Amino acid sequence: MERTLGFKERRYIEEIRILTKSTALDCVIDEKFDRIIYVIKTGDMGYAIGKKGDNIRRLQNVLGRKVEMVESAEKLEDFLANIFKPAKILRIQIDTETNKINTFVATRSEVGIAIGKGGCTIEKARALVRRFFGMEVGEVFPEGEES
Repeated sequence: MERTLGFKERRYIEEIRILTKSTALDCVIDEKFDRIIYVIKTGDMGYAIGKKGDNIRRLQNVLGRKVEMVESAEKLEDFLANIFKPAKILRIQIDTETNKINTFVATRSEVGIAIGKGGCTIEKARALVRRFFGMEVGEVFPEGEES
């Protein structure tokens, strides 16, 4: 999938490289939730977070916004699992009628975790999956229930 980065995104990616010594593959500026979402290279997540989250706090102070990080993955299932953490994704299903990806979590209580407060996590998933895989994220269901 073709992604273009503007000046701000490149600046934020350079900022994380300088402050954390980790590599960010992409950066999404989410105005709705006033946050910056970084997609971190596989294996660099520990460097990016830092000891007890120190690097994230430092980045938030420098940038003046909330910072969220997602570890990159080659496979769609793994990428979605990284986005929705700490909710445990059991499986995904691509709806052929609507061409959307439905996600299944272990329990009903994890649906709320996967959606996030005010829908912030599901919106993050929609933006990143659209950007990296060119697909749309649909709904989150507890295992055993379907639309």
